[in-house]
Amino acid sequence: MFSVNHQKFMEMDELSLQKVPYFFVIDFLSEKVEIYQENEVEKEGLLIDFQNFSSKKDTHTLDKIIEWKSFPETLESFRSGFEKVQKNIRLGNSYLVNYTRKTKIETNLTLEEIFYHSNAKYKVFYKDFFVFFSPETFVKIIDGKIFTYPMKGTIDASVENAAEILKNDKKEKAEHYTVVDLLRNDLSMVADEVKVDQFQHIDFIKTQQKDLFAMSSEISGILKPEFDGKIGSIMEKLLPAGSILGAPKPKTLEIILDAEGYNRGYYTGVCGWFDGKNVDSCVMIRFIEKEGDSLYFKSGGGITHLSKLEDEYQEMKNKIYVPIH
Repeated sequence: MFSVNHQKFMEMDELSLQKVPYFFVIDFLSEKVEIYQENEVEKEGLLIDFQNFSSKKDTHTLDKIIEWKSFPETLESFRSGFEKVQKNIRLGNSYLVNYTRKTKIETNLTLEEIFYHSNAKYKVFYKDFFVFFSPETFVKIIDGKIFTYPMKGTIDASVENAAEILKNDKKEKAEHYTVVDLLRNDLSMVADEVKVDQFQHIDFIKTQQKDLFAMSSEISGILKPEFDGKIGSIMEKLLPAGSILGAPKPKTLEIILDAEGYNRGYYTGVCGWFDGKNVDSCVMIRFIEKEGDSLYFKSGGGITHLSKLEDEYQEMKNKIYVPIH
């Protein structure tokens, strides 16, 4: 929808139609689309650890006590973008906006050590520029079927009855319904017989700082014949990922670019592995990036008309963690 990189998506189609395995990385605005065939992954300084594909070397030992400090912006600073978002929601321009911030962190871990020692479904270390450890699948394509797993809603697991509270929280529920609806519509652009297979499933995420519960659903469909085997065309149609943007997409993107006031870059983009037949891809969240000599952690959450400033500020801070234990 917003792609200025049509040529690269076509290249992805060509390779997937020829059944050539490759890894792809696409930034938030689909302005940078990168394709690495299997033999190029290592040469390019990429380390990948997915459930069904890994390029990581022998295990590294970590023999230091982890130091980890974050320097979140003030509530006042967070408020200015939050209020822009809320104003647009009140005006009816959007009903869900994913508002994110960048937070300076200091740690004695290198990006590569974070890659090796964090626990997550999807991990990538990219050219000593960024690392992420994402719990969120974007789409999987298996034997002509496409699946997506929107993740929306998190809570501190130490809260009593946390999982129940999360499932029944009015704001989190509204947010989750919206994203499921959005992604069901998105999937319908490339697939038929789209349905919600699993709704409001609760995942447990263990981290060095605190344990979290996160809520996700599963949606599936059968790829339309014109998209069969065309991974690039599918991605071009579906991006940006609804769960980290909001709805409706075009207007919400404008709101985000105005309210956030920084460049997300690869954060909240997607990357994936095509094995010659099937695809597994993820949303690049839980993301640390190097800028000069400093490290920044990018995090955020969905804002609806029910959102409270202090709660959203706290959620943004809760997500600044590294899952090493």
